[in-house]
Amino acid sequence: MTVVAFDFDGTLSDSEMTVLLGEQRDVADDMDRITEQAMNDEIGYAESLYRRATLLERLPKRDVNAAFDQVELREGAAELIAELNEAGVTTAILTGGFERGVESALDRTGVSVDHIVANRLPMTNDDAQLTGEVEGPLIEGTKDDALATLADDVGVDLAETVAIGDGANDLPMLNVAGLSIGFEPKPAVEPHCEVVATSMAEVREILIDRDILDDT
Repeated sequence: MTVVAFDFDGTLSDSEMTVLLGEQRDVADDMDRITEQAMNDEIGYAESLYRRATLLERLPKRDVNAAFDQVELREGAAELIAELNEAGVTTAILTGGFERGVESALDRTGVSVDHIVANRLPMTNDDAQLTGEVEGPLIEGTKDDALATLADDVGVDLAETVAIGDGANDLPMLNVAGLSIGFEPKPAVEPHCEVVATSMAEVREILIDRDILDDT
């Protein structure tokens, strides 16, 4: 048994949730710029997330839902997750993105993972609009701790885990996992990756080569 932990935005999905949300407020360019700074390790991830959430203050619930409805898994992602599940591999999504967006994308493809560790955008008390705040385990917390906790819960050593990500906030889990796969990694991230992939088909081949999946 092993654990395969995916990042979401930029890895399992080519959508960027905060940009999709920002399009609802005409601040998508600002969102994209802040995201790129964080993914290239130019600013701290927590700072970037707080700044992006502030830009979304008072965004109506209907617009939030419209943005999350646009979040999609990239080609081959659903099939790879399903194959891992069928093989008895524990699958996880560890993302600084938002739980509702992840769940929306998974639901539409009819696939599920064993664990989702993600952040949340709280709504006002009347559930009408965003507060401009963000909460969750992966704001100040890091993905290495999340992966270690997950491995402990499942009963496997960290050396048996696989981490797949693209940005600077993925570095902690990439650095502690037994196998680190960079998915089109940012320049600051690639040196920390044991192998690099540019498609889910390539990720599958890597997992086959490492005997995590069977070549069927």
